[in-house]
Amino acid sequence: MNAPLTGRNAIITGASQGLGRAIAEAYVDAGASVCVCARDGVLLEQVQRDLIERAGPGQRVEAIPADVSRVDDVRHLVDGALKTFSQVHVLVNNAGVYGPMGPIEEVDWAEWVRAIEINLIGSVLCCRAIVAHFKAQRYGKIVQLSGGGATQPMPNVTAYAASKVAVVRFAESLAEETRDWGIDVNAIAPGALKTRLLDQLLASDPAQVGQAFYDKMVALKKSDGTPLERGAALAVFLGSPESDGITGRLLSAVWDPWESLAEHRADLQGTDVYTLRRIAPKDRRLTWGER
Repeated sequence: MNAPLTGRNAIITGASQGLGRAIAEAYVDAGASVCVCARDGVLLEQVQRDLIERAGPGQRVEAIPADVSRVDDVRHLVDGALKTFSQVHVLVNNAGVYGPMGPIEEVDWAEWVRAIEINLIGSVLCCRAIVAHFKAQRYGKIVQLSGGGATQPMPNVTAYAASKVAVVRFAESLAEETRDWGIDVNAIAPGALKTRLLDQLLASDPAQVGQAFYDKMVALKKSDGTPLERGAALAVFLGSPESDGITGRLLSAVWDPWESLAEHRADLQGTDVYTLRRIAPKDRRLTWGER
């Protein structure tokens, strides 16, 4: 399908730059009408103008400045989207920050908590505000942006790591909670991206984040990195009818064969494929650890 999101309306958070903007562009190109949000109203206005130029007949582009960590802002965002579209089909929770970098006993505690508020609480608030609408129409798509912080330790970037793994477990839990209403909830690991978050990390002291991690990010900066379009394409798939019934999964935009995942829908039912789970000794062919 050339326009798999035709007739669909989506809310996309953190859409003023980086991956969020790429997702908004991909959604418009795929036929969707979108309501984009970000804290920076000036950047958001420019994104809205650019998206309007990409949009085709019948597509609408709304822009509502919002801080997703604030209850009133989120309610204003969702109410505004519903007033514009009357019906919303997709929520993409993209807004996020790295948070403070450094040993946990040294980082600014207020900044640490702030990162949790934006990355985790923000996505929960957006889900909480829209899920009743999805239940009423017995259909909805929620796409959560996760990342490497969900699948591996990230020393000295603990707020980011903790919030991203929490986002995935929240998505898994909400998927089960809302399954009977035809609501699909999934998370995306978009790959190593060259965005403002990378620049923020490189601007820090290597001692804050660890030399090995810093060197890895320097190498990423020099490389091509993962194209933003790859994660955006997966977000389009998860917002489309083709992914109906695929829920509670963490999918890598780079490593997983998500383009053909619909063919394996039945195999996913009742399995823990593409989920976060505890690893027991027997899973690594070790003979100890059994009672």
